[in-house]
Amino acid sequence: MVKVKQVGLLAAGCQPWNKDVCAASGDRFAYCATLAIYIYQLDHQYNEFKLRSIMSEHKKTITAISWSPDNPELFASASADNLLIVWNVAEQKAVARLDNTKGVPASVSWCWNCSEGVGFVSQRGPLFIWVYGGAESGLTVHKEAHSFLSDISLFRWHRTKKNKLVFGHTDGSLSIFQPGSKSQKHVLRPEALEGTDEEDPVSALEWDPLSTDYLLVSNLHNGIRLVDTEALSCITSFCFPSSAASVQCLAWVPSAPGMFITGDSQVGVLRVWNVSRSTPLDSFKLKKTGFHALHVLYSPLSKKAQRGCSPSKTQYLSSTSEAVPPPTLSQNQAFSLPPGHAVCCFLDGGVGLYDMGAKKWDFLRDLGHIETIFDCKFKPDDPNLLATASFDGTIKIWDTSTLTAVSTSPGNEGVVYSLSWAPGDLNCIAGATSRNGAFIWDVRKGKIITRFNEHGKNGIFCISWSHKDSKRIATCSGDGFCIIRTIDGKVLHKYKHPAAVFGCDWSQNNKDMIATGCEDKNVRVYYLATSSDQPLKVFTGHLAKVFHVRWSPLREGILCSGSDDGTVRIWDYTQDACINVLSGHTAPVRGLMWNTEVPFLLISGSWDYTIRVWDTRDGTCLDTVYDHGADVYG
Repeated sequence: MVKVKQVGLLAAGCQPWNKDVCAASGDRFAYCATLAIYIYQLDHQYNEFKLRSIMSEHKKTITAISWSPDNPELFASASADNLLIVWNVAEQKAVARLDNTKGVPASVSWCWNCSEGVGFVSQRGPLFIWVYGGAESGLTVHKEAHSFLSDISLFRWHRTKKNKLVFGHTDGSLSIFQPGSKSQKHVLRPEALEGTDEEDPVSALEWDPLSTDYLLVSNLHNGIRLVDTEALSCITSFCFPSSAASVQCLAWVPSAPGMFITGDSQVGVLRVWNVSRSTPLDSFKLKKTGFHALHVLYSPLSKKAQRGCSPSKTQYLSSTSEAVPPPTLSQNQAFSLPPGHAVCCFLDGGVGLYDMGAKKWDFLRDLGHIETIFDCKFKPDDPNLLATASFDGTIKIWDTSTLTAVSTSPGNEGVVYSLSWAPGDLNCIAGATSRNGAFIWDVRKGKIITRFNEHGKNGIFCISWSHKDSKRIATCSGDGFCIIRTIDGKVLHKYKHPAAVFGCDWSQNNKDMIATGCEDKNVRVYYLATSSDQPLKVFTGHLAKVFHVRWSPLREGILCSGSDDGTVRIWDYTQDACINVLSGHTAPVRGLMWNTEVPFLLISGSWDYTIRVWDTRDGTCLDTVYDHGADVYG
């Protein structure tokens, strides 16, 4: 019998590291977090996109995805552990794996003339073609696409001209190959770069769907050009309203010939263009942060939505909701707003589906974390608010009733390892970082109001705000110290340990008692009311470093500790004894939490990807949760 059930999911944001991390096919779209791929599909009954599955087979950063042009059930993904996987979306399983790609694939693309062929490339090539099924299965090297003089940013096969393909390079040049023609390597660099050693990477590259030779190419600093790959000439250079604007991504709009959209790199401005004009037809600021990836999804409306619309010459319809047509637009504006949806991924991890016809978000999941989450805590006076601390340098607050982000800390903190809510309704969060000490973030003001630097440049692994005395905050660090200070920065105690200290927790019954977990395998309890810097108790028994410690909120003198030895130990402070060892995890234990209503119930999370629920009276594991696809930290 399943005792623990997942009731919600705060999806990871889209990663900002690699280019080909967003793809779409028919009524589905997908984006890559660091280690997982999130796939959304149109629910035709409710006419909205819903998360259908999460693929989490990759163990290192995902570098690219590409949807099959022939089979909407299949897409390919590559990762930094030299792994290429072909997935079946409907069956939610991997159907083929290539375990050694001979380098990290920077770009992946299905071969348009081979339904079971995937091309991939890393650094300066060569282009490998992997046929994963049929009589000709195996790995081959493209005869000409190798020995490049500059790293490859991305490449694209032509959709109709068999075996024609183009590579975009980090030096700003293109390389073009087609059977029966001379290979063209490192041509069509932006004019401003000719004769210089400057690099201006190709940031986006898409063949014109209505031409065999025309190509849209964007360079990070030199903007967008429409080029003729046969004549090797630039047809149009597109102009931006501001010299400060630069393009991060672009996509053709299939429903409107000659039309394409771009996303700015500095600010979230979506621009609509037509190849007949060198300036944008329209632009909308969708978000404060810049774009990372774009993909146009053109899915037909459900009959239900179509029935709900009055017939008119121009219909502005969302494929995911029954949209009301906006006021009549001028011909120019109407021309610039084609039907269709743009899958938008932003540099802060945000992902959304923008209805270009109705000029509105069908859905926007703002502010997703783009890296590992190390800690999570509910707000003491509001159980709907959950704060998370991440490797991406931010703390984010989520409303769990709506599964949406409420706010984010300013960021740029290096790694945020730990967080602790202020007691009561102070509406502040303390954070512990890898390089910038500790800080207090005033959520209402939206800024950092205090910093603590007593640990120097050493990483702080845990921070704990006393809920019995709101003026005291404890931190523990790789420098071996657990430091207690007031919120205005006055140091009250410095407890020296023989090695790094990873965890600390205030007793919930005695405001002057704190426990620590240390690399020397021991748990210590300190009493602040004395002037001694020595612990009152030292608990030994773990066989590897101790990470987190947690006092029971309901049983006085009872605390638990999790260790790299894979066990959780329950200690009775009054008996000076370990009263139980909880064994079952197969990797280091990180997350620890007592139930606040059932005194013997404890939950632990581990690097073995599981969460376990324990009865601490007899050490029974009541349930194991396998929903996570990676380490469970908090």
